[in-house]
Amino acid sequence: MIDYCLTYPDAYEDYPFDKLAGAPDAWAVMRHKGSRKSFAFICERGGLCVNLKCEPLRADFLRQVYPGVTPAYHMNKEHWNTVRPDAVPQDALYDMIERSPSLRIPQNL
Repeated sequence: MIDYCLTYPDAYEDYPFDKLAGAPDAWAVMRHKGSRKSFAFICERGGLCVNLKCEPLRADFLRQVYPGVTPAYHMNKEHWNTVRPDAVPQDALYDMIERSPSLRIPQNL
């Protein structure tokens, strides 16, 4: 998941909530170098999960369609979803990941 997020232009991995990368229950935060805005929060607590930014109407739709998509843990639940990658089709997961940076990163950077 981290490797896939790092394929986005100017993306980098950060661990602002944990002292050590790779520590148990560490949250990897994927950010944009220019704005430092986060677009994905990745963790392995009870299984892999990722928090992704989403348009409010689409967020609600995805929650209704996929049981692996829920209101985001520790985030604004109107705009963020927690996604369990093992509970959604891979193409849907990649689509959600692809949309998240565009909602967080200014287009002029």
